[in-house]
Amino acid sequence: MAELAPARAVLTVETIAAAALAAADIAVWAAIQAADPAFASPLLSPWFAMAVGRVRDDARVSIFRRGGEAVGFWAHHRRPGGFGRAIGAPFADYHAVVARPDAFAPGDNPVALAGLKAFRHGGLIDPHGLYPSPERSQAGWAVNLTGTTPEAYLEGLRAASPKKFKNYRRLQNRLAEVGPLSLRADTDPATFETLLRWKSEQFQRTGAQDVLRPAWASALMHDLFDRRSGPLTGLMVTLHVGDRLVGGHFGVKQAFGDGGVYHPWIASMDPELSAYSPGYTYLDRAIRAMPELGLTVYDLGVGHDHYKRPFALDVKEVVGGLQSTPGGAAALMRAREEAWRLGPLARSGAVDKVRRRLDHIATVDPSLMGRVHGLVEAARATRRRSLAGDELA
Repeated sequence: MAELAPARAVLTVETIAAAALAAADIAVWAAIQAADPAFASPLLSPWFAMAVGRVRDDARVSIFRRGGEAVGFWAHHRRPGGFGRAIGAPFADYHAVVARPDAFAPGDNPVALAGLKAFRHGGLIDPHGLYPSPERSQAGWAVNLTGTTPEAYLEGLRAASPKKFKNYRRLQNRLAEVGPLSLRADTDPATFETLLRWKSEQFQRTGAQDVLRPAWASALMHDLFDRRSGPLTGLMVTLHVGDRLVGGHFGVKQAFGDGGVYHPWIASMDPELSAYSPGYTYLDRAIRAMPELGLTVYDLGVGHDHYKRPFALDVKEVVGGLQSTPGGAAALMRAREEAWRLGPLARSGAVDKVRRRLDHIATVDPSLMGRVHGLVEAARATRRRSLAGDELA
């Protein structure tokens, strides 16, 4: 008679404040993350979850255990009505249930197990297939120097797009005529404030919502900027022409093996130097400096494909959508989601654009006043674009 396989221990779930993670659980989470390349992002680390937990009182971590042993971790924001969002959104280009491959049984639903009715995915990484088919996908772009040098990497880019990189070289030479170019890992608080100010001004010019305006977002950026040691650190890299700041990136860095993975959020350049398109010069110099900065991967995140694609050869698909669980409240959420897709305007894409803007407003600042401010900003941006269109007509 064939022997029966031993029964699996029951899966239990404990949800705690993200800032209250115990040292033992942090160690297990870090080990699971290090064992799977799919999770090699600072945004999927326990230290990022704890950083968000220090500035948001709705930041939670659901810990999945079998037989008392932690096998998976899911950091998220827990909103009223059983609705969840990715930890740190809108700065969460990537999010995931960081778990062992054997953590869940077929059919296990992390959203339901964590006691949520619905969850909005934005940049889901799902190596273990825990979620149903997504509604949409987008590309995440990264520069990966594993097994190569900056010079060889850039030469490969030039060989693939000679005309494009000839133009980038021309722009870099023009900028160098203003003064000698230099790139550095920067810790100057005044420079940091300048980058943040330039970014907020860019949001205002383009009509995008200022994701740095809410108090929690500003507190998170400053808290991470001040973290210069430990497993997760803030890193600001700046480009200068002579003594003048041209621009830079700011984000978080985490060590993986012999290298580090850098994920910047803030990319801002001096608007007075926009004619030189300094972002391209910055990326060229940053790639050359990656070994000096202790980086193997420079993760540029999702979106702005035209700017990132020429420099980033590593592409990973991340997915998004609304996942709900059975029940009346969840059914209402699904019905609301489907309502956005009805009618001719929805087919034109206009309604989806409005829905995504409203969802972004709610993500950036969950407070009532924050949402009102976001709606006012959106209305003003729409009016500015309309007036600009009239002027061009």
